[in-house]
Amino acid sequence: MTDTAVPLLWSGDLPSTLEFYRALGYTVTHEQSRPYVYGAIEHHGCALHFAPAPPGVELPVEHAGALVMVDDVAARHAEYSAALRAHYGKIPSKGRPRITRFRPGQSRFSLVDPVGNTVLVIQRDEPMELEYGGSRELKGLARVLDNARILRDFKNDDRAATRAIEVGLHRFGATATALDRARAYAALAELAVAAEDPDRLAHWRSELDTVELTAEERTAIAADASDLLTAWLAATD
Repeated sequence: MTDTAVPLLWSGDLPSTLEFYRALGYTVTHEQSRPYVYGAIEHHGCALHFAPAPPGVELPVEHAGALVMVDDVAARHAEYSAALRAHYGKIPSKGRPRITRFRPGQSRFSLVDPVGNTVLVIQRDEPMELEYGGSRELKGLARVLDNARILRDFKNDDRAATRAIEVGLHRFGATATALDRARAYAALAELAVAAEDPDRLAHWRSELDTVELTAEERTAIAADASDLLTAWLAATD
């Protein structure tokens, strides 16, 4: 016999919660309002259930909900991003609901549903020991970008990542390689997209255009771009 554990998340506004997961491709397998609110969904063989918070419990604005292990995290992020764009007209990257960014080599991303449940989607064979940035093998702006990667992709702290890169450019920009400066400008442009700040986006795209790069280096910059930045540029060019 095999036991099955099913994550039980807080339902909040159950109709809007189920609408969000339907947009992602989940099938609603159960929905009731009486004698108590309860819902259940399933997708790719993975089930999530929803119930009210216990009486007297005040939930935080956002809270950990579930870990979902997948075989291809990049494909899943692309699937969810396309579904959310089709449903909302854009990829929601701020507030609730939202999906966090994804770039090549990343092994996880987060979904935050309308009531604040956070579902962390992780590559099933993610390495046990991850490189969390600040490698001693890196120097100057390259090390700053490595640290900003952790602030951005694992801690979801865009403000700290933006500040780190801007300070890093001030300290190391004059001595950094053209490729590292271009990566810094591209990262700041991406963060401006996430912040929905078109003025800062225009500024950092302009700075990026001034950097002389080889065709191979430009390809590398494009390959580093997240789905969010790529989708935004495709929609605005």
